[in-house]
Amino acid sequence: MLIRPFQNQDARALTQLFHDSVHVIGARDYSDEQLSAWSPQPVTAETFIRRISDGRDIFVAINTEKEPVGFIELEKNGHIDCFYCRPDVAGTGIGKELYNHLERMASERGIEILFVEASEAAKRFFIRQGFKTDHRRNFKYNGVDIHNFLMRKSL
Repeated sequence: MLIRPFQNQDARALTQLFHDSVHVIGARDYSDEQLSAWSPQPVTAETFIRRISDGRDIFVAINTEKEPVGFIELEKNGHIDCFYCRPDVAGTGIGKELYNHLERMASERGIEILFVEASEAAKRFFIRQGFKTDHRRNFKYNGVDIHNFLMRKSL
């Protein structure tokens, strides 16, 4: 497996990967209504590229068939925005490799604190990486009650 920076041609695959991950992995902890609010359908590649054009870093895991199988986003302030793996590779160590790569890059850039708004599944992952939960966040997303967890880690 290779981890490399995002390339525009990854966008379509990552939007589908995000949607599939929400609906398969998220189904363990969230209702169908919540999942549909979270990701009603994959966004367009153009919408994805516009959203990420703010200077954030995106690291993409590529399998031996040169397909994206996971990605993680690091904003300049230490915020981890999106972190998703294809459902068929979740739990195989790809997410850990992506996270370790992000943490190395953050350290090299002098970022002292990482923070994330983690889903239930992501919370379990981030606890294993040494993150602490600040608090549960309850909010409405696309009109539906949902929650996640604000978590932090000092580097």
